[in-house]
Amino acid sequence: MLINTSAGYSQANEQAQERSKTLRLARLLDSSIRLPGGYRVGIDGVVGLIPGVGDVVGGALSSLILYKAYRMGLPNRALLLMGGNILIDSIMGSIPLVGDLFDFMWKSNSKNIKILDQYYHKGISKNALFPR
Repeated sequence: MLINTSAGYSQANEQAQERSKTLRLARLLDSSIRLPGGYRVGIDGVVGLIPGVGDVVGGALSSLILYKAYRMGLPNRALLLMGGNILIDSIMGSIPLVGDLFDFMWKSNSKNIKILDQYYHKGISKNALFPR
């Protein structure tokens, strides 16, 4: 029998709020702008159009999601997968023209939210908001 203490509820509520903020950030970065035809892009792809600086800024913003996942207690394997998505996005995005198209299609932040959700819903990160 589970006993719901106010401390346990507070921690679960705090973790749910963190997840919600992380989801909003990923949507902003990957799918906040609707294009004709229904395709969506985010500010990560738009900022990536700025030569040199754009991919660095996009990678830094994407790293916030990785940091939040770390704070939520995701296992190292999940963090490595998420970091790999960001690295692929940053490296490929730095290639002129082709990289810009890749930036719009890869959507590393949406991929990282799916990884975060796999662990979040399994309860692996349960009661581990600040475990380290």
